[in-house]
Amino acid sequence: QVQLEESGGGSVQAGESLRLSCVVSRAPTCRYDLDWYRQAPGKERGAVSATDSGGRFAFSQDNPDTLYLEMNSLTLEDTAMYYCKLTCRRTSDVYWGQGIQVTVSS
Repeated sequence: QVQLEESGGGSVQAGESLRLSCVVSRAPTCRYDLDWYRQAPGKERGAVSATDSGGRFAFSQDNPDTLYLEMNSLTLEDTAMYYCKLTCRRTSDVYWGQGIQVTVSS
């Protein structure tokens, strides 16, 4: 069974930074893409976008099984559950991590 494990979340004050990690274990045999999604209270889950963050967020990988999300200058609006998503390119099979909470306070 494919597993995605998120880490690095927590509670921070506005203006601080966090680095989230997503690590894939028992990787599927397909070629796949990793992405970060987030879901704020009362809102739908949506993809995290570096562009939409105004350049505050950045993604990086040091191997195909790990995806990092560097988040800087965090705001109250960044408070959400953050999820890692794996999508198989050919079959479009999707796997989700359990999610990790990020809470930003003033």
